[in-house]
Amino acid sequence: MKGSKIMEQKKALVLQDLSCTGRAGLTQAMCALSAMGHQCIPLPTAVYSGHAGISGFETEDLTGWMGRALEHYTALDLQFDAIQIGFLNTPEQVACVLQAITLKKPDGFVLVDPVMGDNGKLYRICTPALVQEIEHLCSAANFITPNVTEAAVLLGYPPETAPDGLEDAKDWVRRLCNRYGVHTILTGLGDAHTVCTLCGQGKEITIVENPRIGAYYPGTGDLFAAVLLGALLNGDSIEQAAHCAAHFVCDCIAATSAQGTNPKWGVQLEPQLWRLLLNDKQAD
Repeated sequence: MKGSKIMEQKKALVLQDLSCTGRAGLTQAMCALSAMGHQCIPLPTAVYSGHAGISGFETEDLTGWMGRALEHYTALDLQFDAIQIGFLNTPEQVACVLQAITLKKPDGFVLVDPVMGDNGKLYRICTPALVQEIEHLCSAANFITPNVTEAAVLLGYPPETAPDGLEDAKDWVRRLCNRYGVHTILTGLGDAHTVCTLCGQGKEITIVENPRIGAYYPGTGDLFAAVLLGALLNGDSIEQAAHCAAHFVCDCIAATSAQGTNPKWGVQLEPQLWRLLLNDKQAD
C-alpha cells in the first residue's frame, strides 16, 4: 500500500536454559517475544526436563554445542538487535556469551538477567566462580534485571541482605548503575500488599507498582525479562518497558492463581499473550 511503513522484524538472540516443563527459561522468552512481533533465536545453555523446582528432572549441559552454534551463526553473518542472557549452567559458558555479544548490531543492546538465586538464597548451581563471571557480564550489559537476592550479591552483600525501605532500595539501584555502568531494573520489592519494580537510569529512579497476589510461581523472573526485552525492542523507554513487563506478569499470576493449579507448573501465560499484542508499536 502506498505510504505504508515497512518495519524490519527485530531479532533477539536469547541465551538461557530450556526447561521443557514448568514454564521457565526459553519457553517463556519464545512465547513472549513472538507475541510482541519479534523473532526469538534460542541458544539454550542447558536442557532440563523440568525446572529445578520439579523433582527428578533430567538435564544436559550444552556448553560445547553453544560454541559450535555460535560459529555457525558467525559464518552466516547473522546480527541481532538484542542479546539476552539468562540462566547459565557453568562459568565456562561466559566465553560463549562474550562470543554471542559480538553478533550484536552496532545499535543493538545487551540485557543480562543475572540468575543466581531468590528469596535470600543462592541456587545450588551458583558457585563463587559463576558469581564472579556474572558480575563480569553485568559490566558488558546495557540493562540488568536482578531481583533483591541477586542485587545484594552484585553489591557484595550476603544473599539474604535486603534494602532497608524504599529509599535504601533506590540507593541500591543507583549503586548498581554506577558499579556496572548499566540501566538497572530491580524486581521483587514491596510489602504485603504491593510489589514494586525500580528502574534506574543514573540518578533518576522511577517506581512501578502492582498489587501483590499472595502466590509464588517459578519462572516469573524469566517472563519479566522477556517482556521487558520485547518492549525495549518496540522502542519503549525503560520505565514503559518495566511497566509493561510488571503488569503482564501480574496479570498472569492473577489468572493462574484463580485456576488453583499447582504453582510448580508456572504461570499460565498462554491465554494472556493477547495482552502483549496490544503493546506492539511496530504498526504505529
